[in-house]
Amino acid sequence: MIEIELDGKKVEIAEGSMVMHAADKAGTYIPHFCYHKKLSIAANCRMCLVDVEKMPKPMPACATPVTQGMIVRTKSDKAIKAQKSVMEFLLINHPLDCPICDQGGECQLQDLAVGYGGSSSRYEEEKRVVPVKDVGPLISMQEMSRCIHCTRCVRFGQEVAGVMELGMSHRGEHAEIETFIGESVDSELSGNMIDICPVGALTSKPFRYSARTWELSRRKSVSPHDSTGANLIVQVKNHKVLRVVPLENEAVNECWIADRDRFSYEALNSDERLTTPMLKQGGEWKSVDWQTALEYVANGLKQIKANHGASSIGALVSPHSTLEELQLAGALVRGLGSDNIDYRLRNSEFVPAAGVRYLGTSIVSLSQLQRVLVVGSNLRKDHPLFAQRIRQATKLGCVVSAVLSESADWALPVAHTALTPAAGWVQALADIATAIAAEKTVPAPASGTATPVAQSIARSLLSGERKAVLLGNAAAHHAKASSLLALANWIAEQTGASVGYLTEAANTVGAQIVGALPQAAGLNAAQMLSGGLKAAMLLNTEPEFDSALGRDALLGLSKAEMVVTLSPFKANLDVSDVILPIAPFTETSGSFVNAEGRVQSFHAVVKPAGDARPAWKVLRVMANLLGVPGMDYETSQDVLKTLTLEQQGNACFVPAERLSNACDCSIDLLAAEVAPVAASIYQLDSLVRRSTSLQLTADAKQGAQAREGALS
Repeated sequence: MIEIELDGKKVEIAEGSMVMHAADKAGTYIPHFCYHKKLSIAANCRMCLVDVEKMPKPMPACATPVTQGMIVRTKSDKAIKAQKSVMEFLLINHPLDCPICDQGGECQLQDLAVGYGGSSSRYEEEKRVVPVKDVGPLISMQEMSRCIHCTRCVRFGQEVAGVMELGMSHRGEHAEIETFIGESVDSELSGNMIDICPVGALTSKPFRYSARTWELSRRKSVSPHDSTGANLIVQVKNHKVLRVVPLENEAVNECWIADRDRFSYEALNSDERLTTPMLKQGGEWKSVDWQTALEYVANGLKQIKANHGASSIGALVSPHSTLEELQLAGALVRGLGSDNIDYRLRNSEFVPAAGVRYLGTSIVSLSQLQRVLVVGSNLRKDHPLFAQRIRQATKLGCVVSAVLSESADWALPVAHTALTPAAGWVQALADIATAIAAEKTVPAPASGTATPVAQSIARSLLSGERKAVLLGNAAAHHAKASSLLALANWIAEQTGASVGYLTEAANTVGAQIVGALPQAAGLNAAQMLSGGLKAAMLLNTEPEFDSALGRDALLGLSKAEMVVTLSPFKANLDVSDVILPIAPFTETSGSFVNAEGRVQSFHAVVKPAGDARPAWKVLRVMANLLGVPGMDYETSQDVLKTLTLEQQGNACFVPAERLSNACDCSIDLLAAEVAPVAASIYQLDSLVRRSTSLQLTADAKQGAQAREGALS
């Protein structure tokens, strides 16, 4: 540690740190634009000039290393004069269009200009004009004349997103931030560039000119999409969600969110929102009141139970539903005497698990891995924030290996890739296990061949310290998922790695915790979707898009006498008899459990649209009408209290003894006939599918083409 004097105070800071880091530790604010704690140091805005004793000129705090006994003054006349001079230069070409700028009210340049800017300018020459650029449906670069060339966006793309989509051309007042070859910005993390832009040069296209920042209420929430559980700030005006930005949480999402977390809110205000219960009568949909709809459902379920038995009733539930909704859906179905409930709509194998499948390690530890083997995942698109953490690990020397059916650009260095069709993934892992067995002179768990790539992966996993074997969405949906897990466990045990699932949805772990899958002799999702039910309840899911059967699921559901859909949208119109409008995550309270087992609760940020109601309330009333006991909950928190959870500091977790990726299944090396189904990044759930801007992205278009190709 080194001790310096900062504005008369002694500060201890690690050797190699910059003056800016010492100021942060001391709680002293130094004005800056280009510096960002998550990005490399550029030192090109010069706003952070400070007075360092024995230095002839002011020095940039972000790029000046501390030395023992250094004396720094951040508020001396010399420092303030230098900072004001820099501000004067920055404002020479700035358009000064604050009254029409979307960034007005939350602009770093605006804030600092108050303290360091002059009341008038000495420059009377014409200001520069930068041509308008179109870089896609998410980011607006309409006013690049505002850019102060801090290069935060360039460094973010290069260092965090892993793709240098923006760069700076030319010099001086001719400098421009651009894509160079006229391409769009297509990173799945691109929206973070809007947040880190200190001026109004990069703004949100969907939010553009919708509201002023001081008109917005800010409320905390949790992302309902992938299993990161990203923390969000949802911004609201007139009971309408207008913007979503990240809430910083170093243990979960740091200060970033994926674009689907940021822009999926568009679906909440779309024309497809269902705002009143609807019944199908004579082939036509008619709006009815809640009493009529719920009585129709209750009477129908009673009749079907009397005619066909309780085992003819089942529920297909989405792992994007809240913990409370899934708990009550299970209680309702089991209260009727059935065990037919399942969240595993995309799975091809349904082997009972001894414990709750989860990440097998903490999210934070992904940034510190030295070796990792990823099986059956398009990591960058399936789990953008997990990929970002592993990308940071590779900068510290982490060696990434993968078993995939086709090569994919993860925007990070992948040292070894075993490319084989999904049917051969079990054999590929058996080959890696054989190579490890040969290196350690132990018996292999299955017959394999130590191919050159298998040997490379084996040697990688046998070296280093912090290691993980991670099974992706396609591995979880695989027809031989248990064989993959059994081999992954053996490999992890022999190499000292953790083993875990990246887990697909916001509440995949939560669905297992509440038992939203058959516990005894109930039907699994595939059996229910293949026509095994007389009465089907669909909670927040569209089987045509959310299941392994695709359009064939509609044929299976059409065999049922009654199909009840609970959805925020006009969904499943072809097969449903009743559609009940439920509240999406912004309009209800609830909890999600992320991949590491962290339970995160949230409140509604706006009132439900129209006559929509929180799903947990709808399920509770349905249970009451059906005479199911023990369902008299007053709040979603009452439901949560029925679950055994563990408090660790300020966070809540699933008890460790319930989390387990252990597997004693036999290993089947025969090629799987059914290819796993994995949704593309903007087809994952009903919200992203209805976000107009997300559906205009290059990723969405590629996903749609791939889906059509698979169906044809």
